[in-house]
Amino acid sequence: MALRHRLIEVSPATVWAVLADGTKYAQWVVGTASSRPVRGQWPAIGAAIEYEVRLGPFRATNETVVRRCKKGSGEEASVLELEAKAGPLGTARIAIDVRPWGEHTLVRVDEHPLHGVAGALHNAGVEVVIQLRHRAMLARLARVCEAEAGHA
Repeated sequence: MALRHRLIEVSPATVWAVLADGTKYAQWVVGTASSRPVRGQWPAIGAAIEYEVRLGPFRATNETVVRRCKKGSGEEASVLELEAKAGPLGTARIAIDVRPWGEHTLVRVDEHPLHGVAGALHNAGVEVVIQLRHRAMLARLARVCEAEAGHA
């Protein structure tokens, strides 16, 4: 299980606004070149975003589906759980927990494979790669949130 956290120096409402805006997905998700909502009202359960991954001449289009969404209030955490589909590699569960931390926000990301090759090949080396990806993803999320709050 790849678990990583980051303190983002904006309000939980600002972080949640970024996560709840399906058009901003590609701005903070590492490896995603573009994204667009394709089904439902993001982040309602069952809503989906289609995203494109580019690696040199290679391009792949996949989708991420909301499996759980709980908007907290006050001291209560908000939770967004996603199922990211990666074609032949399989699917992964990505849980994002948004917690008030004083006037700032503690964001925790927990990811693990659900189905497919990624689950069968999951090992300590893969965990390291996921940890590095999450570190970059949380840094990107912080930059987007800070820009949204006018701190950039």
